[in-house]
Amino acid sequence: MSTSRLTARLGGLAFGGDYNPEQWDQETWKEDDALMSRARVNLATLGVFSWALLEPEEGRYEFAWLDQQLDRLHSYGVAVDLATPTASPPPWFTLAHPDAMPITAEGAGLVHGSRDTYCLAAPAYRRAARGIATALAARYGEHPAVALWHVHNEYAAICYCDHAAAGFRRWLRERHGSLDTVNAAWGTAFWSQRYGSWEEILPPRATQWHHNPGQVLDFRRYWSDEALAAYREQCDAIRVHSELPVTTNLMLPGYQNLDLWAFGRELDFVSIDHYPVAPGVEAAADTAFGGDRARSFGGGKPWLLMEQGTSTVYGENATLPKEPGEILRHSVQHLAHGADGALFFQWRQSSSGAEIWHSAMVPHAGADSRIFREICETGEVVARLAELAGSKVVAEAAVLHDTDSWWGLESQGLPSKDLDYPGTLRRAHRALWDAGVTADFAHPESDLSAYRLVLAPALHLLSDAAAENLRGYVEQGGTLLVQYFSGVVDENYRARTGGYPAEPLREALGIRVEEHRPLAAGAVLRLSDGMAAGVWSEYLRTEGADTVAAYADGRPALTRAAYGEGAGWYLSTRLDDAGYSALVSRLLSEAEVRPFLPGLPPGVEAVRRSADDGRSWLFLLNHGREPWHVPVVGWELLSDRQSADGGVTLPPGGVAVLRLP
Repeated sequence: MSTSRLTARLGGLAFGGDYNPEQWDQETWKEDDALMSRARVNLATLGVFSWALLEPEEGRYEFAWLDQQLDRLHSYGVAVDLATPTASPPPWFTLAHPDAMPITAEGAGLVHGSRDTYCLAAPAYRRAARGIATALAARYGEHPAVALWHVHNEYAAICYCDHAAAGFRRWLRERHGSLDTVNAAWGTAFWSQRYGSWEEILPPRATQWHHNPGQVLDFRRYWSDEALAAYREQCDAIRVHSELPVTTNLMLPGYQNLDLWAFGRELDFVSIDHYPVAPGVEAAADTAFGGDRARSFGGGKPWLLMEQGTSTVYGENATLPKEPGEILRHSVQHLAHGADGALFFQWRQSSSGAEIWHSAMVPHAGADSRIFREICETGEVVARLAELAGSKVVAEAAVLHDTDSWWGLESQGLPSKDLDYPGTLRRAHRALWDAGVTADFAHPESDLSAYRLVLAPALHLLSDAAAENLRGYVEQGGTLLVQYFSGVVDENYRARTGGYPAEPLREALGIRVEEHRPLAAGAVLRLSDGMAAGVWSEYLRTEGADTVAAYADGRPALTRAAYGEGAGWYLSTRLDDAGYSALVSRLLSEAEVRPFLPGLPPGVEAVRRSADDGRSWLFLLNHGREPWHVPVVGWELLSDRQSADGGVTLPPGGVAVLRLP
């Protein structure tokens, strides 16, 4: 399944957001009806945090208020994304099932008073979650307002309680089969950690010194699988009563509690929440990063932006507002990167509660405000782009994204504290984005044959299957860049011996790393080609590769090996931004990967979406402060006219979408 059924129901792309009418009175509902029509809202998410109202006592449901809201929205032409409210259990659940409350790694028990106050592994919680999902689906499975099911909200807070411990042990039995296999995988001969019974194994709770990294990695895998099982249970309960698409909103922050590739395979279509982490052009780069990840987790199919902050940019010390025009531009940028809709959290800014200052489509100031005027403008633009629904983004370059490597690089006792997986991943994507190249993300064991260039910025952990896959990719003609401290441990977090990275990848790279040499803070190395580097270096020798750049003592720093029909590059240090951008540009040229519109300045973005019938559309976004003329001809959908004078002039912050000839 894909977004096609949703967009067909809506007659185009989705626009709207989380709606919480239970927080407001009937006079406000009347105003909402008029304002939603004015803003061109066609999809509203209901019920995300409504468990206490829907089930005020265990097993007793009250649906009258939700009946009223569904009927009201349907009468005004607004479809509903109906959520299961299981991310926020009601107070009665806490009292009835104290064993289902979360426990931190330090052993502290958390109590009701916020959201996510539950242990995902607790049987009572899972039973209650299935119950409310079943009740909602039985009542509304065929309601004409409902167009989509939304399970839970932003999986998954981690718990370390005894329920989690029991679940972890069950998972280990299924994965490893025997205690001997677990002991071998984790290397428990070290520090006298050998386990003699399953009951001795615990989650990686707070302890005296460093945890066993294999144990931590397996617990992270277990918890992701537990979350996926919880999702499946609710999804299965819904499917008994409804054939509509089902999804959950994946959160894409700087931490990673889920295997998002696994979730992407389960969802009818991927939906995400995205909040920029820095203002200006950095927010635009982050939006492209989030959009490309979402598209990739769904196998390249269109996806849905379930949440964005209407005027929210998370800075270091404050929640920053979006500048005028950014509500529209960020929304359209997500559409450019493959979204079939742009929704917000939330419709109306709450007047009380923990998120009273969270921005919304209708702010505290009301409809007579800059924010709501920009929301109306954005709704009009999304409506004008209806013909793009179902079209896709095709990329010739990819960045390898591996959840296990992310978790592995969060291990204690690493040689350097500057081995930052999400930052390294972003940096690789940013270099391609700055070069005007749209990129996918790909799993290292996936089919890479569609890509001319693949960047592997932080493949710390590498399975045998992935090593063989990458070797084969190069042999068949691909250009691959592997960066430092990659392929150094296997899937059980056991060190690769005999030199790094893992065979047979080493064969395609033509090098053998003998020693890792992290650098002191602030240390700068100058390479033979003039590039500056820091953070990390390695002793390596070439075994068929050519040295492209060397350290001061002549040791290879950057190498290239011709292998089969392709080329394997290896970078053993962290180049500065200028050097890294230059290297990526060189690789793009060698792999013959070109931007759709060469010559655009930094901050001006061009992304193309294409349909199976041959139609295509070009998104042009100016994230900079200067106007720019783009020499491309087509029918401009936002102004509904042919581009004039041989192209389109984008003002600062400007957006254009052209149907190409």
